[in-house]
Amino acid sequence: MKKNIHNFYKCSLAFICALVLSSFVRTSQQKEQISLPYKKAGLTEQQAAAHLLSRFTYGAKEGDVELVTKIGLEKWLKQQLDGTLEDTALNRMLEKFDAINLTNTEVENVFPRNAQVVRFAVRDGYIHKDSVNKANGKEYRATLANYMREKGIKPQQELYRQFINQKILRAAYTHNQLRELMTDFWFNHFNVALSKNQCASYIPAYERDVIRPNVFGDFENLVLSTAKSPAMLMYLDNFSSTGTNIPANEYGEDMMMAGQQKRKGKFAAQVAKAKIPQIKNKKSGLNENYAREVMELHTLGVDGGYTQSDVTQAARILTGWTIAPMGDNGYGAPMKKIIEKVGDDNLKKRGFVHEGDFLFVMNRHDNGEKTVLGKTFPVGGGYEEGVALLQMLAHHTSTAKFISKKIATRFVSDNPPQSLIDKMAKTFLSSNGNIRSVLITMVSAPEFWSANALREKTKSPFELAISAVRSLDAKINQPYQLYTWINKMGQQMYYYQAPTGFPDRGQYWINTGSLLNRMNFGLALASQRIPGVTFNLAAMNNNHEPESAEAALLIYSKMMMPERKLDETIARLKPMLNDPNLEGNVAKAAAQTAPPQQANTMANEDANMIEQSTDKEKLKGKKALFNSTPAQKAGNNTMLAQVVGVIIGSPEFQRK
Repeated sequence: MKKNIHNFYKCSLAFICALVLSSFVRTSQQKEQISLPYKKAGLTEQQAAAHLLSRFTYGAKEGDVELVTKIGLEKWLKQQLDGTLEDTALNRMLEKFDAINLTNTEVENVFPRNAQVVRFAVRDGYIHKDSVNKANGKEYRATLANYMREKGIKPQQELYRQFINQKILRAAYTHNQLRELMTDFWFNHFNVALSKNQCASYIPAYERDVIRPNVFGDFENLVLSTAKSPAMLMYLDNFSSTGTNIPANEYGEDMMMAGQQKRKGKFAAQVAKAKIPQIKNKKSGLNENYAREVMELHTLGVDGGYTQSDVTQAARILTGWTIAPMGDNGYGAPMKKIIEKVGDDNLKKRGFVHEGDFLFVMNRHDNGEKTVLGKTFPVGGGYEEGVALLQMLAHHTSTAKFISKKIATRFVSDNPPQSLIDKMAKTFLSSNGNIRSVLITMVSAPEFWSANALREKTKSPFELAISAVRSLDAKINQPYQLYTWINKMGQQMYYYQAPTGFPDRGQYWINTGSLLNRMNFGLALASQRIPGVTFNLAAMNNNHEPESAEAALLIYSKMMMPERKLDETIARLKPMLNDPNLEGNVAKAAAQTAPPQQANTMANEDANMIEQSTDKEKLKGKKALFNSTPAQKAGNNTMLAQVVGVIIGSPEFQRK
């Protein structure tokens, strides 16, 4: 009898577990299920595929529409949301860029800033301190160059060049196009800039380790990871923000804590004597830059309901959040030795937190009472209250609305409907801020497929260049050459100085000057005048020569802009086909009319050194950073090349 009862309970337990498991599976499947209502919008499967490709890739390649319909639109989108497709060919291309995989510590050692190189050379006796930037400039630079070769030190510009090259190649060739688009989106949202020399060398690892792995995950992870990254800590100056740390017994707590505080104080004194990286010559005290931007730009939005008092209180909570010393030389070396000697476990016991390149310095933290958005953070808090603050901001209702609108603005239209934003914000809150879920809600909504959303976004210069080379199935052997053209068209990648990142509205990119430069780019690319970018126009049409320029315009327009109504575009472009001086006239006009320039100039030390150099003609690729004329080679100014160039430069190709 007992055995039967026992078996009964076992069977019941197994049955209940099976029910729970099946319920979980059904719930997971329901959450993951993707249903695209494009038919209700009157779109064919091919038109819907073209729309997906325009929004979730850097541009359709020949045959992509057919490929997506063959895979199935929902399955293709799921593959992109997974972002795990093999990229063997791309990875081979990236192998030659050894610097893009370095840790921040390795970057500090291999790519020190120019001022550090000079200081090291003086220390090691290669140059005399009185000769710095004096005497024979050519001889002085040659001595520094020889010193760098002997010590294995490389110029920072090489790091930046490799970083820019890898971005272009990833965008052009990755099969995980949506992951790369989202990497660009979130980098722009949590913008840092190479124009600030103190944070510049940390930016490659910032994109690689902080942004790219988290693009489809929970928004909270992005907020916390960016807040603790050296690039952001330096960019918005939180690394130097300090407050008053009052020992616990002074708050009237148990005097038994006094001995512990004394031990903490001894260690804190050692830390205070050691120099945190880059803090030299910085004024200590509270810095509100990051606290303000994490509310206004990263989470709540400018109308998110916070006050100036909230900013100040949040800044107090985030005091002591700084950078762990990384390089073997430089400002942080003394503190690095202390940390290595004490060990992370002992650091934790003393209230410090050391996680990779992040360091919470207890004795620089304001541990008084604070209140942010009505939430009180009691006396005696440490690192954990900063985490709690950022989590609160990441999950706030205002954040859900702000982030949802920003995603919809990027992927739907410059002015997305409020009904769509509300749906996405609801998913944001119910899914714990899961970005993948928000994207699925967006693409599953009728608003995503409406006539008002089709081809209503304008490509940035970067998107234009990448979509053009993708549509031509081009081979890119010198990606930096494309960067010079992107820069000429008005987008200096990674150098946007303001923490807002590049605006995501067409009116920012389009004016007379930019349109001329875009047409100039299209003609130069199609005639293969851009070094290191090659393709075969005839092969795109199975090596069939079109009967006329008008026939070529129709054939290649359909290939490069699939599933679009092209009658008006073709009628508008026809008059340009037979102008023998078109390329020269466009280039001349473009040179006279400047494109929209972003509100910054390159400000890192390497650039300043270049600006003052008398040997600019030897700088080659670095010239691109100063909006100089991109290099061109002899090309093929054929009828077909002119037709394709006109298509790339056309207003319709600018739309996505």
